[in-house]
Amino acid sequence: MMSLRFQFLLVSFLFSSTVWLTGCDAPANPFQKATLVSNQKNDDFAAYWYQGEGEINSYRLVQSRYGEERQGDAVMVFVTEDFSKSKQVKLDNSDGAGKDKVPILKLNFLKKFVTGIYDYSMMESVFTPTDLARFPHSLKTTTTSQDWCGHTFTQFNLEGGKYEVKQFSYFEQEGDEEFTVSPTLLEDELFNRIRIDPASLPKGEVDVLPGTFYSRLQHQQPKAKKARIRFDEAGGMSYLILEYLHLDRTLTIGFETKFPHKILLWTEEDEGKLSSSGKLKSTIKSAYWNQHDNASLYLRDSLQLR
Repeated sequence: MMSLRFQFLLVSFLFSSTVWLTGCDAPANPFQKATLVSNQKNDDFAAYWYQGEGEINSYRLVQSRYGEERQGDAVMVFVTEDFSKSKQVKLDNSDGAGKDKVPILKLNFLKKFVTGIYDYSMMESVFTPTDLARFPHSLKTTTTSQDWCGHTFTQFNLEGGKYEVKQFSYFEQEGDEEFTVSPTLLEDELFNRIRIDPASLPKGEVDVLPGTFYSRLQHQQPKAKKARIRFDEAGGMSYLILEYLHLDRTLTIGFETKFPHKILLWTEEDEGKLSSSGKLKSTIKSAYWNQHDNASLYLRDSLQLR
């Protein structure tokens, strides 16, 4: 059953959310399109994602911190790239990379909110291969958190059949650490997996590594937990519901049932209380990496970003 808090958020979304679709098409990259079509059942993914643009989504954020709910903004930027499997960075020369090239869907997920006098800025990047049959695990994730006390950084790299983890923190009890974890489903990659193919996700009981935003704010070491994944439909939308079995945490993601499976909302509940939620405000398709001058500031108005 969906929690009362999530049902309220769903009703609020259906009756009050305004989504804007703007932006102009950029020239297609035929090499990238050919790369993707060989890995997809149809051309829909290529037609949407390989047109020289990224998808930018802004959300109305509610984030609990220090026992109080804070209002803020969240942004999810989805974009396809050719990735180096060995170096685990974006390729500068895709044509010459050969078998080292892995097409991926990248998510840059940002949260910004204020706690009293100071503010938080959090960001994670998740690099998930679009060919899930060949590459069932995301190749890399990075997460940063900054506030007026200091900042932290966590990175996962899939190497040699395991995740190599590097973690840097200004807290003495955490300090700088390097360790490994077995490859398993990452909570952080669920958004990408939904966008690529929600049917590819397992159902029922599965090991899941809790999200790095959660781990950072809770000061917990990354460790896989038993969880249950199920899907539901209501109000013309689909929902992924992740419930941990030995951790009082539930993540619900609402998304478009039909491709391109846009993320419409999410809620996180920890110990029976809302810890984070987001409701879609606006979406644009844009070659945002070229729109960095003052003349492009109006696009932030389109995204309803302060």
